[in-house]
Amino acid sequence: MDEAGRGCLAGPVVAAAVVLPKKFKNEILTDSKQLKEKDRDALRIIIEENAIAFGIGIIDNYKIDEVNILQATYLAMHDAISSLKIKPELLLIDGNRFKPYKKIAHETIIKGDGKFIEIAAASVLAKTYRDEIMRKLHEEFPIYNWHKNKGYPTVAHRKVIYERGSCNYHRHSFQLLKPEQFTLF
Repeated sequence: MDEAGRGCLAGPVVAAAVVLPKKFKNEILTDSKQLKEKDRDALRIIIEENAIAFGIGIIDNYKIDEVNILQATYLAMHDAISSLKIKPELLLIDGNRFKPYKKIAHETIIKGDGKFIEIAAASVLAKTYRDEIMRKLHEEFPIYNWHKNKGYPTVAHRKVIYERGSCNYHRHSFQLLKPEQFTLF
């Protein structure tokens, strides 16, 4: 399992759970952050076609604001697990925290997306599903350039928030602008 979008200022947090065949191999599959977008998109198809099962969990910015990003991440992960067509025996989770799910054994692994192909596959699915959502949200609010920054706190994204304000897809419980950034613009 892995997630995408925890550190963003806008949009959902997305988690993916992937069960791969024991003999599955792919030469370029690794942590999604180390891959080019076109490679992630190509790998998504390969993963979806070859996985024994995969599930996606999406928690929107409203729920993130309501419960906080950590709890929203757990909810997304639990939704991803519950959408699997099989019950896993063990969950391997990228990172150092997880809220247990229905007595299924789990193990958290720091930088697991670079150590286990299953976590790397989940990383790719979480990232590509979230990127697709952000491209669609960009069409509604093109001023934020979400097709490029995907809602992450880039200087350009924060500058637009400073100049034009936030919108309904921003996480209003997050600090959208830091005081020291006012002097940057």
